[in-house]
Amino acid sequence: MSQKKKNTIIRDKQVSFSLSEEEYNLVASYIKKYKISNKSRWLRETVIAHILKNLDQDYPTLFGENEMRR
Repeated sequence: MSQKKKNTIIRDKQVSFSLSEEEYNLVASYIKKYKISNKSRWLRETVIAHILKNLDQDYPTLFGENEMRR
């Protein structure tokens, strides 16, 4: 078995969402401008990067925001 086959990630879960015409056109123009050939990979990496970037700010707290402001 080759090294590439051993490290293959199986992506069998799907996520579906809808965009408005304006949102779709914005994404489509970005993809065209930057010549993105794999739209699925780009969307996946963009979403995951956003989640990881904000993960440290989204931590559980013992008290709610209103209780902490008192």
